Amino acid sequence: MDALNPQAIAALTALLDERLDFSSVVREQHAADASYHAPQLPQAVAYVQNVDEIAEIARVCTEFHLPIIPFGTGTAVEGGIVAASGGLCIDLSRLNRILRVSPTDMDATVEAGVTRIQLNNYLQSENTGLYFPVDPGADASLGGMAATCASGSAAVGYGTMRENVLGLKAVFADGSIVEVGGRARKSSAGYDLTRLLVGSEGTLALIAEVTLRLKKLPTAVSAAVCPFANIDSAVATAIGILSTGVPVARLELLDEVQMQACNQYSALDYPVAPTLFLEFHGSENAVVEQAKNAEDIVREHGGGPFRWATETGARDRLWQARYDAYHASRALRPGSAGYVTDVCVPISALADCIRKTKEALADLTFPAPLFGHVGDGNFHVVCLIEPGNDDELAQVRQLGQYIIELALAAGGTCTGEHGIGLGKIAALEAECGAGIDIMRRIKQALDPNQIMNPGKVLRR
Repeated sequence: MDALNPQAIAALTALLDERLDFSSVVREQHAADASYHAPQLPQAVAYVQNVDEIAEIARVCTEFHLPIIPFGTGTAVEGGIVAASGGLCIDLSRLNRILRVSPTDMDATVEAGVTRIQLNNYLQSENTGLYFPVDPGADASLGGMAATCASGSAAVGYGTMRENVLGLKAVFADGSIVEVGGRARKSSAGYDLTRLLVGSEGTLALIAEVTLRLKKLPTAVSAAVCPFANIDSAVATAIGILSTGVPVARLELLDEVQMQACNQYSALDYPVAPTLFLEFHGSENAVVEQAKNAEDIVREHGGGPFRWATETGARDRLWQARYDAYHASRALRPGSAGYVTDVCVPISALADCIRKTKEALADLTFPAPLFGHVGDGNFHVVCLIEPGNDDELAQVRQLGQYIIELALAAGGTCTGEHGIGLGKIAALEAECGAGIDIMRRIKQALDPNQIMNPGKVLRR
């Protein structure tokens, strides 16, 4: 990798001074996300403090054709922040101000480095009665969540980032600062640039501020857990709950491998069986009624026992296995690398896709728990492979390709929430066909020098 142009270094140093870091330790900290993708070091890391600074940096990087890689918390799983072409990593963690909250309008504007837990803690401390419901599990930055169109376990009840981002402030490759969207709850004004940037993974612009929808805290919450004799019955129950209109806020599935991992990791005593985790939000009477309606559907499909609770401590104990799922799966094989993949399919195709995936998992030579947000047809497989084991890596790649083919054949997508990054470029091409050419034209128009997170989403 070529050294940075001395003139570029001088220009960036004039802007950032000691906040431009060339140390190997800091570069290594910004070289990889939570995925299996090999770390690749940026040539320098810039700690930015405001949007104008980002714009000035972008102008310098454009002049010297220096790649820009945005960095939030590094919790993504498709290599989206790996410096595949070297360049300058822009660390957004110091853009951490909550700029505005409107309880009346139920919205907030935050800088990109604010994390979801930081925002929710602030909303609670201010007694707003509001919260931000999109929960990908990790305490990710809200800018990064917008960039990857994150979602998580609450998507069935509250939607993904695409539905919950009202507007953005973004910096483009030429240094222009553009505000897109706004605070209105609907608009038919021109092209929807907000949705264009949500999920673009830093390849079109760098997101500096996000305006978000907030939700009222539910008056009451009930949670339930239920094991099943087989995966088909569990998925059929999930479909039944959704098709009968029971208003579920979360609906999660853990297979028997994942449940065993959770029992070992968290000292639990759940049956080692496919298990549904459910959560209901509403009034005190409503959440009880919803849980009872769900219990009836569980019984129709031979599930049980159906355990549910409304008190906070009891709910958390019921959901402990789901909270610990990823870390528990990693503990199944200490020292392993977690190769995580996800797809999303129409609910009607979910049972068939999961059944065929489980059949393929049986042939692997390493543990591979399956869990997912079955309320919206999204499921994940965590393959626990030995670092440097080429045979296991080949098995995983073959499995990943197979699961993607299942999803696409069913009218689904190659990723429900992880994004494309480095790992699913070929899958995106298979899914979108001629649409890739349109994406390339957009990329070329907005980033003609190909400096915005190059090598991600689209081939260079």
